[in-house]
Amino acid sequence: MTLLERSTVLPTFDALSLPDSLVRKLAQQEIVHPSPIQEAVIPAALAGRNVLGRARTGSGKTLAFGLPVLAALAGRTSRPKAPRALILLPTRELATQVHTALMPLAQKVGLKHTTVYGGVPINKQINVLKGQIDIVVATPGRLIDLLDRRCLTLDDIEITVLDEADHLCDLGFFKPIDKILSMTPPQSQRLLLSATLDGDVDKLVKRHLPDHRLFEVDQVEDQVETMEHHVLVTAPTEKTATALELLRANPRSIVFTRTRRGATRLARQLTQKGLEAVDMHGDLSQRNRERNLARFTRGEASVIVATDVAARGIHVDGIGLVVHYDAPAEHKAYMHRSGRTARAGESGSVVTMTTPESLRDVMALQRKAGVTARHHHVATAPSPMTAAALSTSGTEAPAEPAGGQRQARSGGGRGQGGRPQGSGRPSGNRNRNRRGGSRPSARTS
Repeated sequence: MTLLERSTVLPTFDALSLPDSLVRKLAQQEIVHPSPIQEAVIPAALAGRNVLGRARTGSGKTLAFGLPVLAALAGRTSRPKAPRALILLPTRELATQVHTALMPLAQKVGLKHTTVYGGVPINKQINVLKGQIDIVVATPGRLIDLLDRRCLTLDDIEITVLDEADHLCDLGFFKPIDKILSMTPPQSQRLLLSATLDGDVDKLVKRHLPDHRLFEVDQVEDQVETMEHHVLVTAPTEKTATALELLRANPRSIVFTRTRRGATRLARQLTQKGLEAVDMHGDLSQRNRERNLARFTRGEASVIVATDVAARGIHVDGIGLVVHYDAPAEHKAYMHRSGRTARAGESGSVVTMTTPESLRDVMALQRKAGVTARHHHVATAPSPMTAAALSTSGTEAPAEPAGGQRQARSGGGRGQGGRPQGSGRPSGNRNRNRRGGSRPSARTS
């Protein structure tokens, strides 16, 4: 084998010192090569180090922390009410998905794990915890409730994982997480994974992971670009019809609305027009949320209509399009929503729908998010509006809406040719959200 050939050989899980039973189970699932974040985090975690990992959604974080947890606990049993590992997540959907992903692997090494979250009866969770549960996958609110009732103890915790730590803090869980970590043994291992490491996340790191290894994947300067951004201008009275046309051309899409009521209404309108859609928001019971997500996962529904609260709670592969039916209030929400597509190295597209009157605000939001979008007016957009057709039509984003706000209003009607003007020509040039194909950097703090 030449030097060049050796340098291009992809690493495999059997080179990461994992138990053979886990490697074989991964191979049965056709998971052979670790992602960059997995390749970086797993050896350090297996060595017992505290780990701080920064990587985007879809980069493989679940196995990056899950495999070291399983490897560390395998071969031993836990006391009743005394789990040995704790995985904290911001939403019920994420807790369920992590539980599902780890279940076959945990069974392979003889470990028991359970989920703990709100929205379901607490008594069943209390009864399960009376047994010998090795791993608890939990949301902070319900876990604090159970701890206050003394239904479990964290005295035996050997390893704690905080996944989506920035989202946990965005949802106001800093104090509960701080309390939970303080209840675990001070010398126990801790893994924190997040898309950003500032604000309250930085406070958690300084308090609970002062000595750690830091791994950063998806550096801005070396990320692989896989996400296209578009703006679609339409009249307010034609917004729903435009969304229907867009979504019919792009099955397997997620749409975001500003309100819960808006999500329910739009999902119902799409379904009535023959495009099966389900809603996802906080007003739904846990059973209905799981049912709707399952229908979408199985392909029985083509569209999920969700609110911001669900933006990070939906982890489904193969999403080709994210639609901001209502533009979010700030740029972080824009990126969180958009991150439902272009996962795990796949490509994807993001369309922000807006009226001429709101175009300035949308452009300002996207500039703050660091993305440049191609602009389309519904009157002159391609038909059908597939993601591929949008990528080769429209105009490059203008510095300002042509003629200012007043000009934009005059061009708002369908068929009036009110497409924003720019200096560029239609092309396939892509400004995509950057994602990790790069090797991570690492340093010790």
